[in-house]
Amino acid sequence: MKRTKIILVAGARPNFMKIAPLMREFKKQKKYFNAKLLHTGQHYDVKMSDVFFKELNIPKPDIYLGVGSGSHAEQTAKIMVEFEKVVLKEKPDMVLVVGDVNSTIACSMVASKLHVKVIHVEAGLRSFDRKMPEEINRVLTDSISDYLFVTEESGIENLKNEGVSRKKIHFVGNTMIDTLLYNMDKIDASRILHKLNSQKFSIRQNASTTPIHWRAYSMLTLHRPSNVDHKATMMEIFEIIKYISAKLPIIYPIHPRTRKMMEKHGLLKKFENLKNLIMVEPLGYVDFLFLVKNARFVLTDSGGIQEESTVLKVPCLTMRENTERPVTMTVGTNILVGRNKMKLFREVNNILKNRLVKGRIPKYWDGCAAQRIVKVLKASGK
Repeated sequence: MKRTKIILVAGARPNFMKIAPLMREFKKQKKYFNAKLLHTGQHYDVKMSDVFFKELNIPKPDIYLGVGSGSHAEQTAKIMVEFEKVVLKEKPDMVLVVGDVNSTIACSMVASKLHVKVIHVEAGLRSFDRKMPEEINRVLTDSISDYLFVTEESGIENLKNEGVSRKKIHFVGNTMIDTLLYNMDKIDASRILHKLNSQKFSIRQNASTTPIHWRAYSMLTLHRPSNVDHKATMMEIFEIIKYISAKLPIIYPIHPRTRKMMEKHGLLKKFENLKNLIMVEPLGYVDFLFLVKNARFVLTDSGGIQEESTVLKVPCLTMRENTERPVTMTVGTNILVGRNKMKLFREVNNILKNRLVKGRIPKYWDGCAAQRIVKVLKASGK
């Protein structure tokens, strides 16, 4: 029996959590699949990439492109040039991409033009904001994919409205949640809070030396261009953080790009001097999720954290005007607040007064999404 040759593409930090359970499932089904892992190198910093492979037990990539950074056009072009060589050499039957990063669209276009079937995991998500580069990547990838695996029901409607054949669409759940549930014991065993307290937050200059306690701090992530690329918006965010940090400590694993922007705007010291803002280096998956799980609430502009906080039943305030993951709002614990200070402060105070968002777990977010995906692909190869 001929095994189906498949290349799984990972490029940026969010991809790794989605790829890990798929690699496990393809390994279990190696009688039917010859699966190889390709890392484009879109995120190449050790703290932003390598640590995830180690913690999630993802095997060493079979192929590494090492494209590095650059503008969207430069990065996408580099990936396409290098990935085309790989496809011509490996001759896969399928290429599997996840999420919405530049690696996703670049590898999808190469595969499609070479008549290799494209599998998109996390298809159909839409923010309806074409100013977001990720939105362009999502729409274009979905338009050329042969298998579209959807994480939530909104994705089915979005794809149908765009004219995608219902036969291509499969509602399977969320592989990022597969990874979260699979690693819950590791997450619960993390000592990161103890480590931060023992360091007395010496990682930055003027941090508070008051110990951080379980459920007595908030978590912050911030990296989107709409929030960090302009000095005026960063000053708005500074005022928001100043208000929240006066009420409880904020742990902030700072993204390298955000630090660069703060330095560019001359604002890094201003943020560092906030007494209860604990700025730390990027964290590994396990330590980060421990801090999210045990936070009073999360303030973020990320996509995946909206999903993870929903499953962990932690209130999430999202500093964006839209979300491509509406189920986190209609079913989960997510509230869109943008940079609207009045709305944000009201929601923070509601949380601190225990007027909590009562969230539920979305359909199929049960740890079995990767199994469903592999089952569909296995059936298609018969």
